[in-house]
Amino acid sequence: MGRRLIQLIAISEKRQRQRLRSSILALSVLILAISPSLVKAEQPQVNVIVSENSQPATDEPLSPENNDLTTDPPSEQINDVSKLTDVTSQDWAYEALRNLVKHYNCVYSYPDKTLKGDRTISRYEFARNLQICLDKIQELNTASNGDSVKKDDLTTIEKLKNEFSTELSILHQRINKLDDRITALEKGQFSTSALLGGEVIFAPAQAFGGGPPGTGQSQPVFNYLARLQLVSSFTGKDRLRVELSTDNFSGLGFAAPNVLNTYTSLLSYQGGYNSSLQLSNLEYRFAGLANRAVFTIKPVGFTLSSVLSPNSPYFDLGRGAISRFAEVNPIFQIGALDSGVGIDYLLNKRTRLQIAYGARTGNDPELGAVLGKGAYATGIQLLYLPGNDVITGFTYVYSFSPDGRLDTFTGSAIADASGFINQPADIHALGGTLRWRITPKLTFATWGGVTATYADLTNAVAVSSNYIFSLGLSDPFGRKGDVLAVLFGQEPTLINVGQYVAANGGLLANASSYHIETFYNLNVNDHISITPGFFLVTHPGNIEDNNTIYVGVLRTTFRF
Repeated sequence: MGRRLIQLIAISEKRQRQRLRSSILALSVLILAISPSLVKAEQPQVNVIVSENSQPATDEPLSPENNDLTTDPPSEQINDVSKLTDVTSQDWAYEALRNLVKHYNCVYSYPDKTLKGDRTISRYEFARNLQICLDKIQELNTASNGDSVKKDDLTTIEKLKNEFSTELSILHQRINKLDDRITALEKGQFSTSALLGGEVIFAPAQAFGGGPPGTGQSQPVFNYLARLQLVSSFTGKDRLRVELSTDNFSGLGFAAPNVLNTYTSLLSYQGGYNSSLQLSNLEYRFAGLANRAVFTIKPVGFTLSSVLSPNSPYFDLGRGAISRFAEVNPIFQIGALDSGVGIDYLLNKRTRLQIAYGARTGNDPELGAVLGKGAYATGIQLLYLPGNDVITGFTYVYSFSPDGRLDTFTGSAIADASGFINQPADIHALGGTLRWRITPKLTFATWGGVTATYADLTNAVAVSSNYIFSLGLSDPFGRKGDVLAVLFGQEPTLINVGQYVAANGGLLANASSYHIETFYNLNVNDHISITPGFFLVTHPGNIEDNNTIYVGVLRTTFRF
């Protein structure tokens, strides 16, 4: 969050205290965090992409960012070629090419620069080696003014070219396609050293219910969020990312005191920029420690999830969950941080250690960025891949808060305020995540967290918890790229207080509040998706007298 948003939060808190906390604090939310690139090999992947909050690939549990740029699918001709007879070491063509390789040292398809011994290879693989040899012989022949190739070899070459004319033609077609694609990219690129891309979200929405905790009076809205990113790499193993964002959300939207008056109605793509263009992310990442680690330096737009992988299938502003709570475990949002650093270290092929540190007031010399008077947080996470279809995460977060608040802006107001301790406090949180690909198209995911706040000046303590379960079906109705998701959970709830009066005005929990959400992400193409979604929250704030809230959204996302 920017300094301007923090000032708005402080003003809102002051007004609410003057009203004896009779309504929920009016707070702004900025949800433009990123999930760090997950390393699935020993060399960290520092990928150049537009949006890091991207939907995980269901077939790669350790890689939520699938950036496969291959665009040339095998043609029917190539499939026909694969059905033809393979080339064996006894065939005349095999022996002929072997002699050419020996005379002109021209095959480089394999590390040992040979045909890999006397093994059978497909006609298409044979043609690739033949083409390499033809190119090499042509180069040598040109350099020697036509004197380097023997007449017998020329006869052999012509015979091979006639025999494998179909396969060689396919190779030339694919090469031409690649050349055309490279030419188009070069002509259309923003810069030779940087990529420019972005994301725009259009979303009409409506809310019902919630009177109380709010007035229950809500009108349909049409919101947008626009993000523009400039990404560059200097060494091939680093990345500089700059992001500008704007939206037209006014205040808290549905969560405003005069509407639903609850954090539980906040939307995932709700930025709080109020039609002003702001620098929302500034980040530099680079590989180190023998390419086993990725270091992150992020002075703007930092959250713990900038380094600690949320391990959530729906952590995507444009294509994931539609509510703030359902996109990521709230313990990753503790502290409302501004700037920070971190390291993502690959211990082995199945285990990664991630460490993050962030501060809310990193630019303020009076409050400080390192163990100062302002809010700060440290997170440690161990990601483990017990099987090829399961990934688990175990997270510990320590945070210092000048007023005891968690500032996750999810769940009940009293839980987010740690029972209104309203004094300097130490915060400890434990969390766990699990994502399991039950079948190639069905994914189960869950997370849970427990947070304890201890006041520094008294013995006051407050404990809250949260959890969620979800099922995601990929490619439903035979539509590739679509996702149907159903989620059920409980937003942060105060479960225990001690040594002080936690709150007044009837805000203490006396009922169980549940969050139910569903959405269908319809993938129009690689650049456009449409997501109708709906969620409801029973007894917001865990107060029996509070009415259920209902929120419906039709989100359209454009990526370029």
